Amino acid sequence: MYEFNYQRPKSLADAAKALKSAGDGGKLVAGGQTLIPTLKQRLAQPSDLIDLGGLKDLAGIKVEGGKVTIGALTTHAEVAHSAAVQKAIPALAALAEGIGDPQVRNRGTIGGSVANADPAADYPAGVVGLGATVHTNERTIAADQFFTGLFTTALKPGEIVTAVSFPVPQKAGYAKFPNPASRYCVVAVMAAKTADGVRVAVTGAGPSVFRVKEMEAALGKNWAPAAVDGIKVAPANLNQDIHASAEYRAHLVGVMARRAIEAAG
Repeated sequence: MYEFNYQRPKSLADAAKALKSAGDGGKLVAGGQTLIPTLKQRLAQPSDLIDLGGLKDLAGIKVEGGKVTIGALTTHAEVAHSAAVQKAIPALAALAEGIGDPQVRNRGTIGGSVANADPAADYPAGVVGLGATVHTNERTIAADQFFTGLFTTALKPGEIVTAVSFPVPQKAGYAKFPNPASRYCVVAVMAAKTADGVRVAVTGAGPSVFRVKEMEAALGKNWAPAAVDGIKVAPANLNQDIHASAEYRAHLVGVMARRAIEAAG
């Protein structure tokens, strides 16, 4: 691990100021489930590490106005075990319960996961599949505009995720084919029937989360598992590694979509 300046701001404004002052060398840390191992392996060398752990007002879950709003520092375990989330959006609670292991779920945060935009993370499918809104210290960003590529988002330098708001869907289901060791997604799908239409979001399969419009159109006409049968996703731009080929991931998209719809009921 390389040397760095450690800062623990007492307010969101102080955190934003510290991040902007550090420039490209500054890194935020919340649960640290990705960043700390990266630092230990010397794969990153930030000049400043800005710890958000003291900003307690960025944690918590609120349900009102047909939306579930989750503070950025809320852990995966808190989302999974929240009675309010389980009642309003059971699929989101199930998604959180399947992340990593108990240690990861009790340290990792929704804000950190969303901002990191790991191509195999669970939350991107939840954010895009449910048509969520990402709140920052400067603005709000719609889910479809937030994730822009491999480990990249629409966040600007100095911008900090503060919360994520999920509209309560009419129906939603999440299905995941996990890597047996890391529990990351080989492929996972969130399928939701919302007030604005059907959304099907896939994570793990490609460099970034993506929607399958053909499945959405079919499910809009007939919300049933059989509606997605025969709809294929091209393997050309999908991920390929020792765990699964691009062709296998393409096949899994259809399998997981069907299971997600079954889970939604």
